[in-house]
Amino acid sequence: MQQPPIADYGFLSDCRSGALVSRDGSVDWWCPGRFDGPAVLSRLLDADAGHWRLAPTVASRVERAYRPGTLVLRTVHHTAQGRVAVTDALAAEPGARGHELGRNSPAVLLRVVEGLAGRVPMRLDLAPRPEYGLLTPYLHEQPDGSVLAAAGPVTLALRGGAGPLRVTGDRIRQDFTVAAGEVVAFDLAYAPTYGPPPTRLDPVAALADTTAAWEAFRETHRYDGHYADLVRHSATVLTGLTYAPSGAVAAASTTSLPERIGGDLNYDYRYCWLRDFAGTMRAFWVAACPEEADRLFAWAARSIGRVGAGPVPVLFGLEGERDLTEYDCGHLRGYADSRPVRIGNAAWRQRQLDVPGEVVLAVWRFHDYLGETFDTELREMVVGLAEQVAATWRLPDQGMWETRGAPRHHLSSKVFCWVALDRAVRLAPRLGGRADPVRWAAIRDEIRATVLREGFHDRVGAYTGWFGSMDLDASALLLPLVGFLPADDPRMRATIAAVERELGAGDGLVRRWPTDPAGFLVCSFWLVECLVLAGEPERGRALFERAVTHVNDVGLLSEQVDPVTGAQLGNTPQALSHIGLISAAWRLTEPGTA
Repeated sequence: MQQPPIADYGFLSDCRSGALVSRDGSVDWWCPGRFDGPAVLSRLLDADAGHWRLAPTVASRVERAYRPGTLVLRTVHHTAQGRVAVTDALAAEPGARGHELGRNSPAVLLRVVEGLAGRVPMRLDLAPRPEYGLLTPYLHEQPDGSVLAAAGPVTLALRGGAGPLRVTGDRIRQDFTVAAGEVVAFDLAYAPTYGPPPTRLDPVAALADTTAAWEAFRETHRYDGHYADLVRHSATVLTGLTYAPSGAVAAASTTSLPERIGGDLNYDYRYCWLRDFAGTMRAFWVAACPEEADRLFAWAARSIGRVGAGPVPVLFGLEGERDLTEYDCGHLRGYADSRPVRIGNAAWRQRQLDVPGEVVLAVWRFHDYLGETFDTELREMVVGLAEQVAATWRLPDQGMWETRGAPRHHLSSKVFCWVALDRAVRLAPRLGGRADPVRWAAIRDEIRATVLREGFHDRVGAYTGWFGSMDLDASALLLPLVGFLPADDPRMRATIAAVERELGAGDGLVRRWPTDPAGFLVCSFWLVECLVLAGEPERGRALFERAVTHVNDVGLLSEQVDPVTGAQLGNTPQALSHIGLISAAWRLTEPGTA
């Protein structure tokens, strides 16, 4: 089986878990317990690892869109026999509205078929394969016409349809015809085997309620600047990547979608990186509402815990788990034969010195919402991060791109060490007696002097990726975005020009470094911001409008784009790409706002 392009997938979310559904009507990825839990449908990573297809049995032309303000996906199939719509969603808890969305989601996948014209022959084909395809469940036809699938720790119940559902070998199938005005609805509910049975819902009523829940949440997204539709939709995607019980934001809903087809740079992104968390907070500040800042920063403080001598953790499980030991799912062939398929992420052990600065910067941006005096945990977190930076900024690290080679003195890491202490000095009146702004300011100034002396390479004529390196790195674009240097500083202008000239890959794309095979989308948006700050807003606007042509037909961005084919690459939807879009649109709207 040839797997669909990554851009063919739409994203469903109940703010606890995520699913991906292809243009041809196949749900090829669903982790029903939570985003980073085991998948029960994994055809995204192996043809035999489980799917649920619901589509016409005849050729069709597809149009699809989210219902406005939601992650409820409506796909219309145009066939020679007529037209039919399939609407897909992960069910919200009945009656949930606004910020209640996802707190107690029932783990039910809804699929509602509606006849629009003529008579269209349809087929349901469900092959559940829990534990990333390791388990083939027993399938039991029930007296009420439903089917129960049970294997290991997983129980699934498929209900609905045009008559009783039938088991055929190791899968469930049903053929039926939908005429104009008819509705045929299904729900697939998950539950742990040794607990209460799967929730039973009326799928039509549940779909309406879920749509209303998303629409209520959308009302909190009050952005009215440039590119409002793109920004609001990106904010909805970020909301969909948020694990509501804790407030953690998954970097993506998938694991091991490759940076290069057939390559081995395939990583599990279903966890919460503090870097992405901080960026998401800024994106919500721009595009949504700050009302939950207290809860989200409480998650960060409790996940980090008391800051000690060891590196500040880079990423966490969605409930703050620290140990994310990585292993190879050797039984899976990988997306388009791109191996390995990884579960877990070894970056949790890395030292990345930019992370404290990302978090303290987020606190600074939200300080007006956090009170004149911070609570104990938030205060201790900021002081602890500042003290660790003061003690460790001279060390080499793995950098924000999480290289797995030897540590280096990465430019962006040193700059964010400066950010951590600079913002901690500004926050000192709210940090209590342990704050040491005089010492922090002295170290901050020493870091700045070191970066200015060591970070610029005279032969290259630009700030480069690490001290002494001749290799450009797009992360140098962050210097003006965090206030380290103005964009019109002569050396910064030269760096922006060099990145645009040497790392630009055409069609609005920017690579991370010279040998990077694909455009890394957030780098394009960083360049947009730099051009605006350098006094070239029209060039920034033109670049933004080229970059956003890479959204798929339902407004989703993955991590990267192949500059030759235009194909999306990497895990999807990617929080960092949507964060970059929101930030760049805001910069074009309010050039002088930090």
